[in-house]
Amino acid sequence: MPNALGLERQDYRAAQSTLCPGCGHDSIANQIISAAYDLSLPMPHVVKFSGIGCSSKTPAYFLRGSHGFNAVHGRMPSVATGAMLANQSLYAIGVSGDGDTGSIGFGQFKHLIRRNVPMVYIVENNGVYGLTKGQFSATADEGAKLKYYGKNELPPIDLCLEAIISGCTFVARSFSGDAKQVQTLIKAALSHRGTAVLDIISPCVTFNNAPDSTKSYEYGKANEIPLHQIDYMPRGFVPEREEITVKSDYELIEVQMHDGSYIRLKQVDKDHDPRNRAAALSVLEKAQREELFLTGLIYYEEPRPTLGETLNLVDTPLSALADEQLRPSPEALAKLMATFG
Repeated sequence: MPNALGLERQDYRAAQSTLCPGCGHDSIANQIISAAYDLSLPMPHVVKFSGIGCSSKTPAYFLRGSHGFNAVHGRMPSVATGAMLANQSLYAIGVSGDGDTGSIGFGQFKHLIRRNVPMVYIVENNGVYGLTKGQFSATADEGAKLKYYGKNELPPIDLCLEAIISGCTFVARSFSGDAKQVQTLIKAALSHRGTAVLDIISPCVTFNNAPDSTKSYEYGKANEIPLHQIDYMPRGFVPEREEITVKSDYELIEVQMHDGSYIRLKQVDKDHDPRNRAAALSVLEKAQREELFLTGLIYYEEPRPTLGETLNLVDTPLSALADEQLRPSPEALAKLMATFG
């Protein structure tokens, strides 16, 4: 069935995947396709970014009618920052990996969040460098073992924890095997104004899929603990209060996005309010300490000014301004320079 743009779901596909059969990254790409189709996302208004690694190959597999830039290792945030300053009207989707983000690109990741660049930042997290034959990444579990690399003696970096500390206003964790949750979070992230970070555990079926690995498919399916059930309500839909029925021991939380859409959260078995920053940090620390695999929307707050708003950029994309609008006249430049005298 065509969406509002007259496009079929298959129109949002792109190249055939060259990743290992069963790779969790392909499942995430499929959910991006489904989310874009459901939201009737205009592909010419979408720009995709990536760095280096198996995860960074995946933008070639979705939204064939969009723009894309494959940056060098760890430098995707810089390219995304420049592109979104040049044209704030675009939808930006960045796909990175735990190595690309948690190691060489860690500083860039933190500063992109600090600047609040408006984009969806997806980390396809498998705990290994799959493209270079399976070395441990910065998110690998302490004590994890790999056949050719022995035992990891270092504690892992929690990218959701780092995102919240850095000032991110939309932080979620999911599992590539939970297609419905992944798709719902992607839709909500696309509706958020500012940086939205999705840390998605995406098993590497070749190098890190042992049952005892917290990044394996088997472990994810057996141990995933959703913080809540998540529904995404499109723009313009406001649920009637009398139509909402929930059990007395459950709480319904509605979070309105800046474009008028809603995320609706219903608690499952965890008393977690994602609007509470201290609670979000606490639940992540508890999960790390007790080796729990908690998924869902971990933290959300009212959007703060994006980078373009902080810099007081004009509404017209800089890329659409004429040279005479971008380049000051000699008189204007002289007047400006005089103020520094």
